[in-house]
Amino acid sequence: MPRDKVKTSILNAAAHARAKPAGAVQARAGAARTAPGRIRIVGGLWKRTPLQVIDAPGLRPTPDRVRENLFNWLGPTLQGQRALDLFAGTGALGLEALSRGAAHVHFNEPRREAAQAIETLLRRLQRPPGADWRVSQQDATHCVASLAPASLDLVFLDPPFHQGWLARILPALMPCLAPAARLYVEAEEPVAVPGLRLLRSGRAGQVHYHLFQNEPATPATHG
Repeated sequence: MPRDKVKTSILNAAAHARAKPAGAVQARAGAARTAPGRIRIVGGLWKRTPLQVIDAPGLRPTPDRVRENLFNWLGPTLQGQRALDLFAGTGALGLEALSRGAAHVHFNEPRREAAQAIETLLRRLQRPPGADWRVSQQDATHCVASLAPASLDLVFLDPPFHQGWLARILPALMPCLAPAARLYVEAEEPVAVPGLRLLRSGRAGQVHYHLFQNEPATPATHG
């Protein structure tokens, strides 16, 4: 599907969110910036490993319960998968993937302190057999522009809310998805991604989370 159509659909899906009163949007954005003081890896080789949560605007780690739901959807193993955690933050999503057998995870986090925290943790963890990773500190658009076509089996997309990141990133990201690749998206509102099938979706407080797959659309399961 052409990039301009993908962008238009994402913008239309979020239009009613932008139409809300500014005070309500600001209140929700403020709540979304509140990071929990302590989170942990919930499964796999590194289960129960604590993760550092730095105090930074826009940092919104995926809650343990949401991550547990997501990785139940993805299945018990991600053996051999190539993954991208584009707005890595604490690195929780990419670390969960490595913990469960992913072959390679690219963590991209532009904030130096957060990227260094991910690197420090990775150096002290037991490396899963055959696993590899990369940590970069690029702007998300530059990171996606550097990716090879069809090079990703799994993408975690958890951008700061109310900044239009999905409309900017998704058109460029689509060619990077391998056949049957899965895309996880967190957003402040429900979203649709033209060309991808919605597998599952849920909501936790103000966070709407979705799992898509790179194949023809069929009816989705909610909950």
